[in-house]
Amino acid sequence: MGEVLRSIGFGGTDNGEASSATGRRRGGIDWIACGVAGLLLVSSTACARPAAAPGKSLVESASPGVAAPGSSPATSRPAPTPVAAPSAALTGASAPHKQPAYASKALEVLATLPVKGRAPKTGYSRDQFGQAWADVDRNGCDTRNDTLRRDLTAEALKPGTRGCVVLSGILKDPYTAKLINFLRGAGTSSAVQIDHVVALSDAWQKGAQRLSAAQRLAFANDPLNLLAVDGPANMQKSDGDAATWLPPSKPYRCAYVARQISVKASYALWVTRAEHDAMARILADCPGALAPTSRQPAAPEAAPPAAAAPSSPKAAAPAAPAPPSVYYANCTAVRAAGAAPIRRGQPGFSSKFDRDGDGIGCE
Repeated sequence: MGEVLRSIGFGGTDNGEASSATGRRRGGIDWIACGVAGLLLVSSTACARPAAAPGKSLVESASPGVAAPGSSPATSRPAPTPVAAPSAALTGASAPHKQPAYASKALEVLATLPVKGRAPKTGYSRDQFGQAWADVDRNGCDTRNDTLRRDLTAEALKPGTRGCVVLSGILKDPYTAKLINFLRGAGTSSAVQIDHVVALSDAWQKGAQRLSAAQRLAFANDPLNLLAVDGPANMQKSDGDAATWLPPSKPYRCAYVARQISVKASYALWVTRAEHDAMARILADCPGALAPTSRQPAAPEAAPPAAAAPSSPKAAAPAAPAPPSVYYANCTAVRAAGAAPIRRGQPGFSSKFDRDGDGIGCE
């Protein structure tokens, strides 16, 4: 209000001194102005909003249900429960398309992928795919250790990490067919690396720029797109596609290309002409190779009830032989057959594949 008084001529002088002579010469008009100023002061005090408490924003001080210090509790209401902002790991963190249907042939899925040229790499960085090895499935363990536990055998886990951190294990490397002893440590962990089967940079140039940030986070942490592999082989691959790099182990190339096709179909990515042709050449040697998927087989339709057969003294016909069983030596064999993850009740399932007892093996 001092600013109002000064604006109509009633503020003190700059040096704080008052002039007695000026006060003696003050006329009636001055007292009228004083009266007006007083009325302004009263009205502005009565109508103004209460000031925010020190250290609080206007939003906090005006929030309903939060009583100011010293206020009567009868007029206060319980504060609303804060709502946490949705996490990018849980909001929209899924592929834009479903994985290929169960038992889809990789060649048939390849035929559905658009064939285009590479988009510019402009704007690409690892950060475009979110935090490295985020815990997107909220199981309390990062994606790297999830993948090591899935792909290694004879693994030893660090105590106190709730079965998360892998200290050591043995990898049957799919890319080189070598057995690699993994030992966690600053100078040893790189012997086994987690490869993005479809490299992040390759994905960026073939459609991932159009995905949401949450979808790119899902892509970078999707078990379908991750394999524990030989570190030097992974470094050699870099961001190459099937036209520029293939695993040194030729028997694994069909499974490798089929997995790339399944990933690209799931995330609406395309292939270049050279990449498409390289994939087709590989699959020509294994036309029955399946596109890996975690989708379930379709439930068989119920057969209509059969009419009761007349009784006959003849012996019943022998039962049809059971279909041949499917056997997988390990999870590497399951993945090579495109059957991972494998679930309890599916052909070839074994409890040795399901270490956490959730009914899903070779996750």
